[in-house]
Amino acid sequence: QVQLVESRGGLVQAGGSLRLSCAASRLSISIATMGWFRQAPGKEREFVAASSWSGGYTSYADSVKGRFTISRDNAKNTVYLEMNSLQPEDTAVYYCAATIKPIATIRDDYNYWGQGTQVTVSS
Repeated sequence: QVQLVESRGGLVQAGGSLRLSCAASRLSISIATMGWFRQAPGKEREFVAASSWSGGYTSYADSVKGRFTISRDNAKNTVYLEMNSLQPEDTAVYYCAATIKPIATIRDDYNYWGQGTQVTVSS
């Protein structure tokens, strides 16, 4: 079955940077829209960023636009989330997700999910 495995997150100070990766197996991400979502304690899981199968189209939540960048290496079957200027409100469990739908920003559009990785931003 399809597996998505996120890299370990971590603890970072406000203003710092962190890069997450997500490696896929049993799914070629070259045919998939890849997305990142996050869930803070007591809140719903929310969309962060998505990349179309070719990487030619990306979408971002307003809260991360200009600070986060999604990218992919189809040859490595891996998608990345570069997070800069991190703020305490970015603290959440971050999830990688995949779908065969063309660019998707809604949680229910995604079929496959990683296990999540904790990112904590201290003030």
